[in-house]
Amino acid sequence: MTTIYLIRHGQASFGAESYDKLSPNGELQAKLLGRYFDEILKEAPYVVAGSMQRHQQTAQLALAECFPESEPVTDSAWNEFNHQQVFAQYEPRFNQPELLKEDVSQHANPRAYLSKIFEGAIERWTGGDYHHEYEESWPDFKHRVETALQHLCDDLAEKKPRYAVVFTSGGVISVAAGKILGLSPNKTFALNWAITNTSMTTLRLVGNQPQLLSLNEHHYIKAQRPDLLTWI
Repeated sequence: MTTIYLIRHGQASFGAESYDKLSPNGELQAKLLGRYFDEILKEAPYVVAGSMQRHQQTAQLALAECFPESEPVTDSAWNEFNHQQVFAQYEPRFNQPELLKEDVSQHANPRAYLSKIFEGAIERWTGGDYHHEYEESWPDFKHRVETALQHLCDDLAEKKPRYAVVFTSGGVISVAAGKILGLSPNKTFALNWAITNTSMTTLRLVGNQPQLLSLNEHHYIKAQRPDLLTWI
């Protein structure tokens, strides 16, 4: 029976001109994840990674610590939605990521403030009235992720590896979990906000259907480097 590990990428560069690059913390998180995989995985996994830089970097750094011979299959279907556009359509100022970072940093509770912005932006994106204003609408993103998950499960049902690891993003993981649990868009993205960088969400494959075993496991970070816990 195959166990699938859905991995959120390491911390990216929030507020920078290019978000799609691991921060120094993100690089350390990926290495810590790889060392943990070296302890818990008894054989080399089947590996898939989204095509975004943060997915590829996380995969390379993690695998170097445990299974350096593994070559990830790159599949852009596991890429995140365009969160910068989602923010900008909600508040045009945020078309410049540095302005969002500036606003967040000036608040007494930055995480709560960003959470409020995120909730409003996601509500607009998923609400149904503005689908035409986005490069990728919420229904299209949801369909893409659910299709990617099913294609992976079908592939794994044939290959029958003991483990599979997918390096992806929080929004993708939330949609995959939401599909399995039958969650509404609001409840799906409530999960997204809680998913930690380089956390593991595990699925068990039964036939070609996924079952959720765990969500957002990050105990290995808490136990060894609690200072590396990040959510953005």
